[in-house]
Amino acid sequence: MFTKIYSKKIFNLVSLPILLFLTFFYVTIFNKEIKSDKKIQAATEEDLYLYKGMGASYLCIASKAGIKFPKAVGVATATYVQVIEGKHGGIIKELGDKKLERDKLFAGAEFQIVTTAIKYCPDSVPKDVTKKVNEILKENK
Repeated sequence: MFTKIYSKKIFNLVSLPILLFLTFFYVTIFNKEIKSDKKIQAATEEDLYLYKGMGASYLCIASKAGIKFPKAVGVATATYVQVIEGKHGGIIKELGDKKLERDKLFAGAEFQIVTTAIKYCPDSVPKDVTKKVNEILKENK
């Protein structure tokens, strides 16, 4: 009788970890995507619109939460660039098949995020930054 109870306890203690191991093993081994087979697609205009909207949204929310503008715009810009590099290989469809340098991605991302934030939450963008952006936009018309 004692042996029966003892062996049942051992079975219960051993079976759960084995079951969990096999479950996770199956999930990670058999359902693993092979990233090298995926072709990187350049960021489309719709992708850029989404990313700059998300960046501007973060900038607006962060500014209202008391985070200083340079820090908020830095985080939003870095996130934008990481997505472009990670998901699209640093390639933007409108600019061809060539990977953009990181500093150019940062400059473009920051400008897009700030101009979008000026449209949707002008109080979150410092006046001097708004003035500078408006001057650049006038020069490039």
